[in-house]
Amino acid sequence: GKQQRQELRNFLGVVIGHLLKWDYQSKHRSKSWKATIREQRKEVLRLLKDNPSLQPYLQGAIADAHEAGLAIVVRETPLDYKDLPSECPYSVEQILDLSFPVGLLD
Repeated sequence: GKQQRQELRNFLGVVIGHLLKWDYQSKHRSKSWKATIREQRKEVLRLLKDNPSLQPYLQGAIADAHEAGLAIVVRETPLDYKDLPSECPYSVEQILDLSFPVGLLD
């Protein structure tokens, strides 16, 4: 169970980090970001399907993963922590929705 929770946080962190880059660096959106968001979301969904016991842990995992997502953005863009939301701006539904945000599937 511990390893699956860590995997969940890792996958969610990458999704959240790339969603933040998508929103805060819109002029730099790339095919690579789209692919990463899709791939990591699918990993989250697979992990939740294979381990339904993780479902109640999802909201807490998102809060933890947000910190990892912020670190990705700060490391990979000119943005700093002060430029980004201190709490995750995305709902569970948005994070798991393969078509969110609008334009991701274009």
